[in-house]
Amino acid sequence: MKKIAAIIKPFKFEEVVRAIQETGAKGVTATEVQGFGRQMGHTEIYRGAMYVADFLPKVMIEVVVADELVETLVSIIREHAKTSHIGDGKIFVSRVDSVTRIRTGETDAAALS
Repeated sequence: MKKIAAIIKPFKFEEVVRAIQETGAKGVTATEVQGFGRQMGHTEIYRGAMYVADFLPKVMIEVVVADELVETLVSIIREHAKTSHIGDGKIFVSRVDSVTRIRTGETDAAALS
């Protein structure tokens, strides 16, 4: 099993989640986050005063799937989150050693379905 965590632009959230659901993935977690990468924030003017917004709003989507779905999901997320502008985000894939469904005690693959 693998956990895919994607940090994307907020306005791409619904499109990406809809595409993930169409693959048959059973659950998605989303968190509003802030951060910066290569773009290093941006400068804004508010009431005539200039200030730097170092941390930009993003959304982190997390989904745990069987190994055979990883490449498909990474490709789908990349396709639907891409704007071709700096700040599109990142996709991280990490190994999941164990999953337990709290309600039933099911583990691993059974807990994902």
